[in-house]
Amino acid sequence: MQAKKYILLHMDNRRPLILISNDDGFHYNGIKSLINVAMRHGDVFVAAPAEHQSGKSSAITLDAPVRAHLMEKREGYTAYEIKGTPADCVKLAISQLMPDRKPDLVLAGINHGYNMGISSLYSGTMACVYEGIMHGVPAVAFSYGVFTRDADTVPCEPIVEQVLARVLEKGLPQGVCLNVNIPPLTGQPACGLKVTVSDLGQWVNEWEKREHPMGGDYYWMTGDYKMVDENDDRTDMYWLRRHYVTVTPCHIDQTDYASLGAIGDLLL
Repeated sequence: MQAKKYILLHMDNRRPLILISNDDGFHYNGIKSLINVAMRHGDVFVAAPAEHQSGKSSAITLDAPVRAHLMEKREGYTAYEIKGTPADCVKLAISQLMPDRKPDLVLAGINHGYNMGISSLYSGTMACVYEGIMHGVPAVAFSYGVFTRDADTVPCEPIVEQVLARVLEKGLPQGVCLNVNIPPLTGQPACGLKVTVSDLGQWVNEWEKREHPMGGDYYWMTGDYKMVDENDDRTDMYWLRRHYVTVTPCHIDQTDYASLGAIGDLLL
């Protein structure tokens, strides 16, 4: 089997240029922690949503103009707040706001809340890194298992530092991004790091029916996550429940190559 080509992140003497986005919005603690770490390793360009965009997946804006507001610009640091989705932010940054140089790396997060298992399909954080690899840029997403808006993400920074330093040194396989999930660190440090597959469980009891005080019913999304196999020690869910950091390699090619022959026999 032919080895995947690794993308090296900087081929000259310049500091790496790191593009950062998220789906929680420009003013959340998670993105501030990511910026703090990235600034030690390269020049930073931030393109983040002006509003909370969780659950937007890879949605793009087609029916309204997308506006970008320059928040700050100084040596080694530029930040834009963008009225759009996470995918809009990365697309716009690479194609319009960074005309002189393509980023060497895309980082997303630190998301307030996990993007583990099949939930990552809905994630705007993951959309940022998928956009990165679609543009040929290596990318890493970080998520934290504390869901509150004011979650303190500073304890995550040593883990971001560890992963970021290795990715900058070694590069990533072509077309592959990383989904990094960090367990809550308020009571104890993480037990270690595991490279995992995504659990392919499902959400059950997804909607709660409520009565509006002004009359009529409405529905609020909720739900419980049910793993396929709680004893499957290959999955991110298994190790997150045991207080490990999980790293799941992801790609955007959704083709099921193993089924090509069978589908051809069925249809042709």
